[in-house]
Formats: sequence, C-alpha cells, structure tokens
Amino acid sequence: MTERQLVSSGTPWEALAGFSRAVRFGDHVWVSGTTASDASGSLQGGESAYGQARYVFEKIDRALTEAGASLRDVVRTRVFVARLEDWREVARAHGEVFGDIRPANTLVQVAGLIEGRLVEIEADAVVGSATG
Repeated sequence: MTERQLVSSGTPWEALAGFSRAVRFGDHVWVSGTTASDASGSLQGGESAYGQARYVFEKIDRALTEAGASLRDVVRTRVFVARLEDWREVARAHGEVFGDIRPANTLVQVAGLIEGRLVEIEADAVVGSATG
C-alpha cells in the first residue's frame, strides 16, 4: 500500500484551512498554491512580483525536498498573478528556475490574492522524472 506523505511549511493558513503545502502519494507530489508568506505569515519579497515569485520558488523547492523530490522533477506549474502587468517579471523568475527543466505551465490573472500577495504558484512533480 502506498502511503500519503504530508508536508507543511508552517504558515498559519495551512492549519486554519486544513491543507498541506505539499502531498506526496507514490511518485507524485502536488504542491499547493504557494505565496510569499513565511512561517509566521509575513510577506516576503516586498512589493515586487519578481521578489515574491523568487521567494515562492524557494519555498516550493523546500517542500519538494522534504517530499523526496526536486525542482528538476516538476512537470507542471500554474501561476496566478493579481496584476497582469506583472506577468513578465514573474515569467522571468520562472525562467530562471525552470529554464532548462521546461515544465508545462499556465499563467493567469486572478481577481485578487490575500493581503498584498501578487503571485501564487502551484507545482506538480513526478519523482524520478528528472533528466540529465
């Protein structure tokens, strides 16, 4: 029987809303929508969509590592931006992280994100899918 592994980043919303930062089941890891919030819930990356996105990717990397995966195992990302004009900066951060990995990707504008967050990112990984 395959066990379900739950990963937490410790943000207050995980316990409040009853979700995990990431869930691993078998070789698959799903990383929840992740914002630039640290464990205390404070915003990181300032008012820059690029800075927030870079923090988000670091947070996703930590969750994947805890689940026994890596950024190289990511096969799909979904990016949500609060302001469409930020898409280039967020895409630049995505390219810096995934430029040679090239997961499938979607970027959409949403009506809004919580408390000054400009970007939220999800990632799906398949452990062992990394190439090279």
